[in-house]
Amino acid sequence: MNPLDNFRLDGRVVFVSGGGGAIGSAIATALGAAGADIAIADIDQGRVDAAAETIRKSGARCLPLAGDITKEAEAERIVKAVVDHYGRLDILVNAVGGGAGKVLFGAENYPRDAWDWIMELNLRSTLIASQAAARQMIAAGQGGRVVNISSVRAQLGIDSGYSAYVAAKGAISSLTRQWATEWAKHGITVNAIAPTFVDTPQVATLLGDPDFKAGIVNRVPLRRIGETSDLVGAVIFFASAASSFVTGQILTIDGGLTATQ
Repeated sequence: MNPLDNFRLDGRVVFVSGGGGAIGSAIATALGAAGADIAIADIDQGRVDAAAETIRKSGARCLPLAGDITKEAEAERIVKAVVDHYGRLDILVNAVGGGAGKVLFGAENYPRDAWDWIMELNLRSTLIASQAAARQMIAAGQGGRVVNISSVRAQLGIDSGYSAYVAAKGAISSLTRQWATEWAKHGITVNAIAPTFVDTPQVATLLGDPDFKAGIVNRVPLRRIGETSDLVGAVIFFASAASSFVTGQILTIDGGLTATQ
Protein backbone atom coordinates (compact mmCIF):
# COMPACT_ATOMS: atom_id res chain seq x y z
CA MET A 1 0.00 0.00 0.00
CA ASN A 2 1.22 3.47 -0.85
CA PRO A 3 1.57 5.40 2.45
CA LEU A 4 0.18 8.49 0.73
CA ASP A 5 -3.13 6.66 0.34
CA ASN A 6 -3.63 7.22 4.08
CA PHE A 7 -4.18 10.89 3.30
CA ARG A 8 -6.97 10.20 0.82
CA LEU A 9 -10.59 10.79 1.87
CA ASP A 10 -12.44 8.84 -0.81
CA GLY A 11 -15.83 7.68 0.42
CA ARG A 12 -15.80 10.08 3.38
CA VAL A 13 -18.31 12.85 4.01
CA VAL A 14 -17.03 16.12 5.43
CA PHE A 15 -19.09 18.93 6.90
CA VAL A 16 -17.30 22.28 7.16
CA SER A 17 -19.19 24.78 9.29
CA GLY A 18 -18.30 28.27 8.16
CA GLY A 19 -17.46 26.84 4.76
CA GLY A 20 -18.45 30.05 3.01
CA GLY A 21 -15.60 32.00 4.59
CA ALA A 22 -12.06 32.30 3.26
CA ILE A 23 -10.54 29.75 5.64
CA GLY A 24 -13.51 27.39 5.61
CA SER A 25 -13.82 27.34 1.82
CA ALA A 26 -10.07 26.78 1.36
CA ILE A 27 -10.22 23.82 3.75
CA ALA A 28 -13.36 22.41 2.13
CA THR A 29 -11.85 22.71 -1.35
CA ALA A 30 -8.70 20.86 -0.25
CA LEU A 31 -10.69 18.09 1.44
CA GLY A 32 -12.77 17.72 -1.70
CA ALA A 33 -9.60 17.44 -3.80
CA ALA A 34 -8.50 14.67 -1.42
CA GLY A 35 -11.59 12.69 -2.43
CA ALA A 36 -14.25 13.59 0.14
CA ASP A 37 -17.86 14.54 -0.46
CA ILE A 38 -18.36 17.99 1.03
CA ALA A 39 -21.13 19.86 2.81
CA ILE A 40 -20.66 23.46 3.87
CA ALA A 41 -22.77 25.83 5.90
CA ASP A 42 -22.71 29.60 6.24
CA ILE A 43 -25.13 32.21 7.51
CA ASP A 44 -25.12 33.91 4.07
CA GLN A 45 -26.76 31.97 1.22
CA GLY A 46 -24.92 33.84 -1.53
CA ARG A 47 -21.55 33.25 0.07
CA VAL A 48 -22.13 29.55 0.64
CA ASP A 49 -23.35 29.07 -2.95
CA ALA A 50 -20.27 30.83 -4.33
CA ALA A 51 -17.97 28.69 -2.18
CA ALA A 52 -19.76 25.54 -3.33
CA GLU A 53 -19.06 26.40 -6.98
CA THR A 54 -15.36 26.74 -6.20
CA ILE A 55 -15.33 23.43 -4.34
CA ARG A 56 -17.06 21.64 -7.21
CA LYS A 57 -14.30 22.79 -9.55
CA SER A 58 -11.95 20.56 -7.56
CA GLY A 59 -14.05 17.63 -8.73
CA ALA A 60 -15.89 17.13 -5.44
CA ARG A 61 -19.57 16.99 -4.74
CA CYS A 62 -20.69 19.83 -2.48
CA LEU A 63 -23.92 20.46 -0.60
CA PRO A 64 -24.33 24.16 0.33
CA LEU A 65 -26.52 24.92 3.33
CA ALA A 66 -27.50 28.28 4.78
CA GLY A 67 -28.06 28.70 8.50
CA ASP A 68 -26.82 30.09 11.79
CA ILE A 69 -24.57 27.46 13.33
CA THR A 70 -24.59 29.28 16.69
CA LYS A 71 -28.20 28.17 17.22
CA GLU A 72 -28.90 24.62 18.44
CA ALA A 73 -31.93 24.02 16.24
CA GLU A 74 -30.08 25.28 13.17
CA ALA A 75 -27.04 23.13 13.88
CA GLU A 76 -29.24 20.06 14.31
CA ARG A 77 -31.13 20.84 11.09
CA ILE A 78 -27.94 21.34 9.09
CA VAL A 79 -26.19 18.22 10.37
CA LYS A 80 -29.33 16.17 9.71
CA ALA A 81 -29.49 17.60 6.18
CA VAL A 82 -25.91 16.44 5.56
CA VAL A 83 -26.71 12.91 6.74
CA ASP A 84 -29.98 12.81 4.81
CA HIS A 85 -28.22 13.91 1.63
CA TYR A 86 -25.09 11.74 1.77
CA GLY A 87 -26.21 8.97 4.11
CA ARG A 88 -23.40 9.52 6.60
CA LEU A 89 -21.13 12.04 8.30
CA ASP A 90 -17.50 11.16 8.92
CA ILE A 91 -15.65 14.42 9.50
CA LEU A 92 -16.56 17.78 11.00
CA VAL A 93 -14.37 20.86 10.56
CA ASN A 94 -15.39 23.81 12.74
CA ALA A 95 -14.44 26.89 10.74
CA VAL A 96 -16.87 29.47 12.12
CA GLY A 97 -15.06 32.19 14.03
CA GLY A 98 -13.07 35.39 13.98
CA GLY A 99 -14.25 38.88 14.78
CA ALA A 100 -11.57 39.74 17.32
CA GLY A 101 -10.37 42.88 15.58
CA LYS A 102 -13.88 44.35 15.55
CA VAL A 103 -14.31 44.47 19.33
CA LEU A 104 -11.13 45.57 21.07
CA PHE A 105 -11.56 46.78 24.65
CA GLY A 106 -9.41 46.95 27.74
CA ALA A 107 -9.77 43.91 29.99
CA GLU A 108 -11.02 46.01 32.90
CA ASN A 109 -13.90 47.40 30.83
CA TYR A 110 -14.67 44.66 28.31
CA PRO A 111 -18.42 45.05 27.56
CA ARG A 112 -20.83 42.16 27.97
CA ASP A 113 -22.41 42.48 24.52
CA ALA A 114 -19.04 42.31 22.74
CA TRP A 115 -17.96 39.41 24.97
CA ASP A 116 -21.14 37.46 24.24
CA TRP A 117 -20.82 38.04 20.48
CA ILE A 118 -17.25 36.73 20.33
CA MET A 119 -18.18 33.73 22.47
CA GLU A 120 -21.20 32.94 20.30
CA LEU A 121 -19.23 33.26 17.07
CA ASN A 122 -16.19 31.26 18.13
CA LEU A 123 -16.92 29.01 21.09
CA ARG A 124 -20.65 28.33 20.90
CA SER A 125 -20.53 27.58 17.18
CA THR A 126 -17.83 24.99 17.81
CA LEU A 127 -19.66 23.51 20.79
CA ILE A 128 -23.08 22.95 19.27
CA ALA A 129 -21.86 21.85 15.83
CA SER A 130 -19.57 19.31 17.49
CA GLN A 131 -22.36 18.02 19.72
CA ALA A 132 -24.74 17.60 16.79
CA ALA A 133 -22.10 15.88 14.65
CA ALA A 134 -20.86 13.65 17.48
CA ARG A 135 -24.37 12.40 18.17
CA GLN A 136 -24.66 11.34 14.52
CA MET A 137 -21.23 9.69 14.56
CA ILE A 138 -21.93 7.84 17.80
CA ALA A 139 -25.29 6.60 16.52
CA ALA A 140 -23.72 5.38 13.27
CA GLY A 141 -21.03 3.48 15.19
CA GLN A 142 -18.33 4.03 12.55
CA GLY A 143 -16.12 6.52 14.37
CA GLY A 144 -15.28 9.93 13.01
CA ARG A 145 -13.08 13.00 13.05
CA VAL A 146 -13.59 16.45 14.54
CA VAL A 147 -11.14 19.21 13.63
CA ASN A 148 -11.38 22.51 15.50
CA ILE A 149 -9.77 25.85 14.71
CA SER A 150 -8.13 27.38 17.74
CA SER A 151 -5.48 30.12 17.62
CA VAL A 152 -2.03 31.02 18.90
CA ARG A 153 -4.04 33.44 21.06
CA ALA A 154 -5.17 30.42 23.07
CA GLN A 155 -1.67 30.40 24.58
CA LEU A 156 -0.29 33.90 23.95
CA GLY A 157 -1.65 37.13 25.37
CA ILE A 158 -1.55 40.34 23.36
CA ASP A 159 -1.84 43.94 24.53
CA SER A 160 -4.65 44.77 22.11
CA GLY A 161 -7.97 44.22 23.89
CA TYR A 162 -8.47 40.56 22.94
CA SER A 163 -9.92 39.26 26.22
CA ALA A 164 -12.99 37.57 24.76
CA TYR A 165 -11.16 36.11 21.77
CA VAL A 166 -8.32 34.57 23.79
CA ALA A 167 -10.88 33.17 26.23
CA ALA A 168 -12.91 31.61 23.41
CA LYS A 169 -9.91 30.10 21.66
CA GLY A 170 -8.43 28.89 24.95
CA ALA A 171 -11.71 27.10 25.66
CA ILE A 172 -11.66 25.51 22.19
CA SER A 173 -8.18 24.11 22.84
CA SER A 174 -9.32 22.75 26.21
CA LEU A 175 -12.48 21.25 24.75
CA THR A 176 -10.41 19.61 22.01
CA ARG A 177 -8.56 17.65 24.68
CA GLN A 178 -11.72 16.96 26.69
CA TRP A 179 -13.77 15.72 23.74
CA ALA A 180 -10.84 13.61 22.55
CA THR A 181 -10.87 11.91 25.93
CA GLU A 182 -14.64 11.40 26.07
CA TRP A 183 -15.27 10.38 22.46
CA ALA A 184 -12.27 8.08 22.00
CA LYS A 185 -14.40 5.12 23.08
CA HIS A 186 -16.62 5.81 20.07
CA GLY A 187 -13.68 5.88 17.67
CA ILE A 188 -13.94 9.64 17.23
CA THR A 189 -10.70 11.63 17.21
CA VAL A 190 -10.68 15.33 18.06
CA ASN A 191 -7.80 17.62 17.16
CA ALA A 192 -7.26 21.30 16.40
CA ILE A 193 -5.09 23.64 14.43
CA ALA A 194 -3.95 26.90 16.02
CA PRO A 195 -2.97 29.45 13.37
CA THR A 196 -1.51 32.88 13.81
CA PHE A 197 -2.70 35.84 11.72
CA VAL A 198 -3.92 34.61 8.30
CA ASP A 199 -4.38 36.77 5.20
CA THR A 200 -8.11 36.77 4.38
CA PRO A 201 -10.54 39.39 3.04
CA GLN A 202 -11.67 39.93 6.65
CA VAL A 203 -8.29 41.52 7.48
CA ALA A 204 -7.52 43.15 4.14
CA THR A 205 -7.90 46.65 5.56
CA LEU A 206 -5.47 45.91 8.39
CA LEU A 207 -2.89 44.45 6.03
CA GLY A 208 -3.28 47.51 3.84
CA ASP A 209 -1.49 49.46 6.57
CA PRO A 210 2.24 48.97 5.86
CA ASP A 211 3.22 49.53 9.50
CA PHE A 212 0.69 47.00 10.76
CA LYS A 213 1.80 44.38 8.23
CA ALA A 214 5.48 44.98 8.95
CA GLY A 215 4.83 44.57 12.66
CA ILE A 216 3.35 41.12 12.11
CA VAL A 217 5.99 39.99 9.61
CA ASN A 218 8.80 41.06 11.91
CA ARG A 219 7.43 38.94 14.76
CA VAL A 220 7.21 35.77 12.65
CA PRO A 221 10.52 33.93 12.17
CA LEU A 222 9.56 32.84 8.64
CA ARG A 223 9.00 36.54 7.89
CA ARG A 224 5.65 36.37 6.13
CA ILE A 225 1.93 36.43 6.74
CA GLY A 226 0.08 33.10 6.93
CA GLU A 227 -2.07 32.06 3.96
CA THR A 228 -5.19 29.89 3.93
CA SER A 229 -3.18 27.35 1.92
CA ASP A 230 -0.86 26.96 4.92
CA LEU A 231 -3.71 25.43 6.95
CA VAL A 232 -5.05 22.74 4.66
CA GLY A 233 -2.27 20.16 5.00
CA ALA A 234 -2.73 19.89 8.75
CA VAL A 235 -6.50 19.58 8.38
CA ILE A 236 -6.16 16.82 5.78
CA PHE A 237 -3.82 14.99 8.17
CA PHE A 238 -6.25 15.25 11.10
CA ALA A 239 -9.22 14.29 8.89
CA SER A 240 -7.56 11.26 7.32
CA ALA A 241 -6.41 7.77 8.31
CA ALA A 242 -2.88 9.14 8.53
CA SER A 243 -3.77 10.48 12.00
CA SER A 244 -5.70 7.43 13.21
CA PHE A 245 -3.63 7.24 16.44
CA VAL A 246 -3.60 11.01 17.04
CA THR A 247 -6.21 12.69 19.21
CA GLY A 248 -6.41 15.59 21.64
CA GLN A 249 -3.64 17.52 19.87
CA ILE A 250 -3.39 21.20 18.95
CA LEU A 251 -1.02 21.86 16.05
CA THR A 252 0.28 25.43 15.96
CA ILE A 253 0.62 26.87 12.45
CA ASP A 254 2.43 30.15 13.04
CA GLY A 255 5.66 30.41 11.07
CA GLY A 256 7.61 29.86 14.26
CA LEU A 257 5.95 32.63 16.31
CA THR A 258 5.29 30.60 19.46
CA ALA A 259 8.83 29.16 19.33
CA THR A 260 10.12 32.65 20.08
CA GLN A 261 8.02 33.17 23.20
